[in-house]
Amino acid sequence: MWYDTPITSKLMITYPIIQAGMAGGVTTPELVASVSNAGGLGSLGAGYMTPAQMQKAIRDIKRLTTKPFAVNLFIPEDDRSSEESIANAQIKLQYFEAELDISDQERKRKSYLEAQMDYQDKLQVIMDEGVPVCSFTFGVPSKEDVSRLKTAEMILIGTATTVEEARMNEERGLDMVVLQGMEAGGHRGTFKADFQEALIGIASLIPQAVDAVSIPVIAAGGIMDGRGVLSMLALGADAVQMGTAFVTCQESGAHPLHQHAILTTKEDQTVITSVFSGKPARGIKNDFITRMAGLKDLPGYPTLNTLTKDIRKQAAIAKRPEWMSLWSGQSSRLSTTKSAREIIHDSVQQVNAILKRLSTS
Repeated sequence: MWYDTPITSKLMITYPIIQAGMAGGVTTPELVASVSNAGGLGSLGAGYMTPAQMQKAIRDIKRLTTKPFAVNLFIPEDDRSSEESIANAQIKLQYFEAELDISDQERKRKSYLEAQMDYQDKLQVIMDEGVPVCSFTFGVPSKEDVSRLKTAEMILIGTATTVEEARMNEERGLDMVVLQGMEAGGHRGTFKADFQEALIGIASLIPQAVDAVSIPVIAAGGIMDGRGVLSMLALGADAVQMGTAFVTCQESGAHPLHQHAILTTKEDQTVITSVFSGKPARGIKNDFITRMAGLKDLPGYPTLNTLTKDIRKQAAIAKRPEWMSLWSGQSSRLSTTKSAREIIHDSVQQVNAILKRLSTS
């Protein structure tokens, strides 16, 4: 069958459909478990979680499914934002803080050492809890960490936005790699070059990556249904990763205003911006992006993400989507409010229908 691929065999799942590990509360235990129970691979986005929060979520997922699932982690970054860039950003953010009645408060910058310690604690939790799959974004894990996780018989998935980054994942020993096309919503996984140089469409990226690496390739970016699944398999991918498709599903933890924005957005209304977090990400263009666009020398990630955290949180409470980070891919018109199970079931049925039509034409 078309869904029998090296990835489904390796991950012990039925269908080559992986739910993206979107951080920030979208990937509830219910969503992760529902995807896995439906035959795909659910993923917990643990990038912003503390080790304790992540452990609780993992245990909640285990109570809801006996199927394989993944946990996605961010590779820590050493942000060297200047004090001047931070001060300039804080001045610009005062408008939003005043409008949302956010009192001025000192926001502690987590040091790179603290981020590394937090990351290592998460790796330990993942091993202690026997998580079967771990995926990584914003870089590749160290040789030492890969060795530790492999000793625990864990399957490791990397993220790349170029062929060179895919090769780096393979050389480091990861088992498979997600190739993120420019159509994808949320943060860009680019870590080797400037993100502008890594804005490659998924239809161009997949066949080139498949020819360049020997590990299985997972396609991500704008894939919302069976048409996207089949097209990526035809280009050589062994599975797809779907993100935006699950943001608006019934089990999603995304804010209702975020979901509504995706469901009512057109394909030409998303932009790639760094003004929310200091890292390029694709989302729906809104007033916050427009007002912050003129700021030169933005602080990097995660510094700017910390500076805007209260604004984004309070904007959601105040029902001001124009100041929220509304991450979305370019295929928003294809979004639905179905359950995760229905999204996977309908995608599979659509692939079957297409193959049947092609075989009889």
